[in-house]
Amino acid sequence: MSLFSKAVLGWFDEHGRHDLPWQHDKTPYRVWVSEIMLQQTQVVTVIPYYQRFMASFPNVQALARATSDEVLHHWTGLGYYARARNLHKCAQTIVNDYGGEFPRDAELLEGLSGIGRSTAGAIASISMGMDSAILDGNVKRVLSRFHAIEGWPGNKKISDAMWIVAEGYTPKKRTGDYTQAMMDLGATLCTRSKPQCEICPLMPQCEAYELGTVKTFPNSKPKKVKPVKSTRMLIIEHQGEVLLRQQPSSGLWGGLWIFPQQDIQDEALQHPMLDNCKVSQVQAGEPFRHTFSHYHLDIHPLRITLKDKVEQVGEAQILWYNLKQPASVGLAAPVKKLLDAL
Repeated sequence: MSLFSKAVLGWFDEHGRHDLPWQHDKTPYRVWVSEIMLQQTQVVTVIPYYQRFMASFPNVQALARATSDEVLHHWTGLGYYARARNLHKCAQTIVNDYGGEFPRDAELLEGLSGIGRSTAGAIASISMGMDSAILDGNVKRVLSRFHAIEGWPGNKKISDAMWIVAEGYTPKKRTGDYTQAMMDLGATLCTRSKPQCEICPLMPQCEAYELGTVKTFPNSKPKKVKPVKSTRMLIIEHQGEVLLRQQPSSGLWGGLWIFPQQDIQDEALQHPMLDNCKVSQVQAGEPFRHTFSHYHLDIHPLRITLKDKVEQVGEAQILWYNLKQPASVGLAAPVKKLLDAL
C-alpha cells in the first residue's frame, strides 16, 4: 500500500463520514442508487431523496416493477432526470438479464445503462470488495491538486492520465474504505472553493499547495457563452386543477409532466390545447430563468382560467393535476416551482 493510500485511510478512520444512509448495509443496489444520486448533487441534498427512494423501492426488483411515473416522481426536484430513467432501465436489465443480481465484474457493470467507469468502480469496490478504482469529481480534484496536473479533466488525454494515477493509488486491501475516503476527502477538505489544506493528510506532499496554486486546480473547462432561449408556459386551470402534458420519453424533460408551451411570439389563446375552450381569465406571471447545462431558458408563465374543463387534446397525453391532492408523477423543476406558487 502506498504512503498516499495509507495517509488517506488513516484520515478516514479518524475523521471520515461513517454514518451516511448508504454506508449501512452496503449492498450493490443501495450503493448503486446512492452513487447515481450523488452525481453532480451534494450529499445533504441527496439524503432525504435517498431515504424516500429506498422506502418505496427497497430492492432492485421493486424498482424494476415500478412505473416510469413513480420513479420520476421520486426524482422530482433532484434534477438531471436522465439519471432516473437510466436507473429504471438498468434495474429492469438486472432483473431480466442477470436474475436480479448485480454482475460481479466492473466491465459488465460499466455496460449497464447510466453506469460509467467510475460508478462501476464504486459499486465493485464498496459493495463487493473488488480492487476497482474510481475517478469522480472529488477524486479528480484531489489528484489534480496533489500532482498539480494541468488541463481540464474532461479532456480525454487528461482524464486517461488521471485514471492511471487513480489506479496506481488504489490499494488491493480495504479498497471500499479507500474509495469512500477519497470521495470524503474531496467533499469535506479538498473542496472546490474553500479547501482546508492545513488539516489535509496529503498537504505535506501536495504539489499545488507547495506552489500556492491550490484553487487553480483542477483547471476549468474552457468557457462558452450559453445561448438564451425563451418559452411561454400556459398554466391552464379549472376549479383547483391545472392541465399538464407528458413529454416524450426521450429528449428534454423526457417522461416528465410539464405545462403546455408555446413560442412567446405566438398568440397565447390560439394554442391547440385551448381549442373550443371558454376562457374566463388570463393573467401574466413574472418571468424567470431556468438554466440547463448548455443554455438558459427564460420562462414566461401565463395563467389561464377556463370556464369548462377539456378532457382530451388530440393525441397528447394530458393530466388534470389536482393542487390539493397531487398525483404521484414526475415534474420538471420549473413546473414544480410554478405549482408551488399557486
